[in-house]
Amino acid sequence: MTIKSILCGGVAAAAMLTVSMAAHAADLPRPYKAPAYIAPIYANWTGFYVGLNAGYGFGKSNWDVPAISPSPKGFVGGLTMGYNFQTGMWVWGIEGDADYAGMKGSADCFGGTCETKTSWLATVRGRIGYAGWNNWLPYLTGGAGFGNIKATSPFGDASKTQIGWTAGAGVEYAMWSNWSVKLEYLYMDLGKFDCGASCTGVAGTSDNVSFNANIVRAGLNYRF
Repeated sequence: MTIKSILCGGVAAAAMLTVSMAAHAADLPRPYKAPAYIAPIYANWTGFYVGLNAGYGFGKSNWDVPAISPSPKGFVGGLTMGYNFQTGMWVWGIEGDADYAGMKGSADCFGGTCETKTSWLATVRGRIGYAGWNNWLPYLTGGAGFGNIKATSPFGDASKTQIGWTAGAGVEYAMWSNWSVKLEYLYMDLGKFDCGASCTGVAGTSDNVSFNANIVRAGLNYRF
């Protein structure tokens, strides 16, 4: 046997061994690879809901006569109800609330005190939110605002239910399948009304009294 034939046989044997080892390796089980983690998305905002809200309001009331600006402030709280409809990551809704309000503010006038107060506030608003961050729902909101505004001076008092507008933003968090909590800011402008002689003490005169408020409140909702 020549050296050449020995070398050729060795090369062939090495090639066959390499092919055999590769085939054996292909038959071995591959290491397990866990699927990529996908954060759960809360996808059930659709439906009617009711709830409670409570917070604090602070604002400004400008009088024409005298030229004063009381700053009403105080507790607000009451009932909430609404409906959401979810399309993909977007949540569309309408919400209403009716709140007791203990907001009042006063200023010196006519040698005494003039006061602006409200005993209740209410809103009817549209909402649009984005449900793309797990159970969080940040949203924008806006619509109509309502409230009873009372102005009092040393000469008397007058009150009127006002209709204005409101707008704001908030974030809601779904704790369980039916319960959620929220934190919300609203700006409300109820315009102005003529308090007349009740505020000026002079018959036939006018005295416009305005009211606007910033409201920060928390809420708890139950969805059906």
